[in-house]
Amino acid sequence: METTQTGVIEGVDKQDKWRKTDTLWMLGLYGTAIGAGVLFLPINAGAGGLIPLIIMAILAFPMTYFAHRGLTRFVLSGKNPGEDITEVVEEHFGTGAGKLITLLYFFAIYPILLVYSVAITNTVESFLTHQLHITAPPRIILSLILILAMMIIIKFGEQMIVKAMSFLVFPFVATLMVLALYLIPHWNASALETLSWSAAGTGEGLGKTLWLAIPVMVFSFNHSPIISSFAVAKRHEYGEQAERKCSRILACAHVMMIVTVMLFVFSCVLSLSPADLAQAKAQNISILSYLANHFNAPVIAWMAPIIAIIAITKSFLGHYLGAREGFNGIVIKSLRSRGRQMEVKKLNRLTALFMLLTTWLVATLNPSILGMIETLGGPVIAIILFLMPMYAIARVPSMRQYSGKLSNLFVVWIGLIAISAIFYSLFS
Repeated sequence: METTQTGVIEGVDKQDKWRKTDTLWMLGLYGTAIGAGVLFLPINAGAGGLIPLIIMAILAFPMTYFAHRGLTRFVLSGKNPGEDITEVVEEHFGTGAGKLITLLYFFAIYPILLVYSVAITNTVESFLTHQLHITAPPRIILSLILILAMMIIIKFGEQMIVKAMSFLVFPFVATLMVLALYLIPHWNASALETLSWSAAGTGEGLGKTLWLAIPVMVFSFNHSPIISSFAVAKRHEYGEQAERKCSRILACAHVMMIVTVMLFVFSCVLSLSPADLAQAKAQNISILSYLANHFNAPVIAWMAPIIAIIAITKSFLGHYLGAREGFNGIVIKSLRSRGRQMEVKKLNRLTALFMLLTTWLVATLNPSILGMIETLGGPVIAIILFLMPMYAIARVPSMRQYSGKLSNLFVVWIGLIAISAIFYSLFS
């Protein structure tokens, strides 16, 4: 009996131990969430003044952690290990709902992948021309080279994607922190003028400023495209302990996100005046581009494109996992309805070819409509990330264990606010 108990305790301790794979996934989650959008976050989040920014900094961790934990629990609630989000939706809500959610899931993530393919091409082209002073290859060639380079990493499988993203996180975090510290001597008291409950930076009330800023915060820290792959991998690794381990990894990743990004945001806001932030917003440029021009700092001018390239690359890799999952789910469900099936390896090759050709085409054409497509994908992401897991807690027996928590109400509340604010921004 003693031996059995000791064996059980040792087994639990071994499961409890933090592993190298946990670190890789923590950095992978960070890498997916913190992309090029963070370079616009100080402008969008800081324009309303310091009070709304402080409130958003306080809300950032709970709104990010509880929502992504809910989605992770949803994926883990499937009967069979290895089921991704598209399969779990079908299991819980039926074939019809499964097809619909899978389609929405794909079209919420896939346009963002297209946006990143355009962004990486534009950024590298600009870097070659303005910083290195060399003639960039024709756009059709440059975009193909860049997308092929990222697809080569993808070809080596999910673990390689996570490792690549984890590796890219370090230079990104380092440069963000160096910039935040670099700006400290430029901090001034002008930002303190907005330390008012009237949201002086925008001239609007605090409530409306926060309402419109919440979607910016939600989607700046969004990493729902990689959550399904994360949950499936951890369930395979930890079995019944997966939920507890996933929650711990998510918490660590989110603390890292909030601390590094909000330090950067506050440093930027404190070094500029409300008028400067309004001007940056009007010019529709990233905070780094504005800082480089404002302080006449060649260092920032050089760092800006490098940071952007790293940010876009790692976010492209993370969003590819979600887009592939959605595309595979559409094909699998379509074939299943006709009594047919396809090998996973063959399906992944088909998906890779589709992604390569479409991202290359869009990156070459460089359309201006992609911002609108990304914005329209926002409400779908909010529904899948915030509302669907909470609905499942109320309806699905295997998720009832998570019911009755105040955090559930908080997630629903934030989700509804985000969706309403997005629609208001689109049609106002």
